[in-house]
Amino acid sequence: MSGMKFTRRRVLVTSGAALMTPSILSAQEVGQAARELSNEPPVSRNASSFSTQRWQDHFDSLGKGAIVADTTSRALHYWSADGQTYKVYPTSVPATEELTKRGYTEIVRKKVGPDWTPTASMMERFPHYKYMPPGPDNPLGTHAMYLSWPAYIIHGTHDTRKIGRRSSDGCIGLYNEKIEELFGMCPIGTQVRII
Repeated sequence: MSGMKFTRRRVLVTSGAALMTPSILSAQEVGQAARELSNEPPVSRNASSFSTQRWQDHFDSLGKGAIVADTTSRALHYWSADGQTYKVYPTSVPATEELTKRGYTEIVRKKVGPDWTPTASMMERFPHYKYMPPGPDNPLGTHAMYLSWPAYIIHGTHDTRKIGRRSSDGCIGLYNEKIEELFGMCPIGTQVRII
């Protein structure tokens, strides 16, 4: 045990914490101590820390509506044109900084039942990717809102494990039922900022 870091938890666990009542050490603390003893890495949680956003901090007016997609907190904020509706949705975000584009854009096209064609950069990394028609295996889910930036889309996903994670190739993904709701509220021309 030379070179081993002694923490309060480690001392308690190694000196008979099993005899202690649950009110002294929680199951989470016992699990953490056991991981420390076995040198396992800490468990990564799929949790977002939503930050409050105000449309006034991003746009001069609401125009036809406004969206702020926050890649740090993994949340999409939507305001209706009249300011009466404000919604926040959990999202998936680009997997890496290189895939993340930030700035101002707008919704230029919308499609129910989108098809999917992998981009050239995707094909370089994943040569087995192929065109997919609309359907349950399509990575764009049930609805897609295309931005003025080529190949950047706000869309749904059938793979709900992606929501709240860095998991996309540049797009912003929502649960299918949430993109359907957002799709119905956003006209073409809705302004978008990705931060």
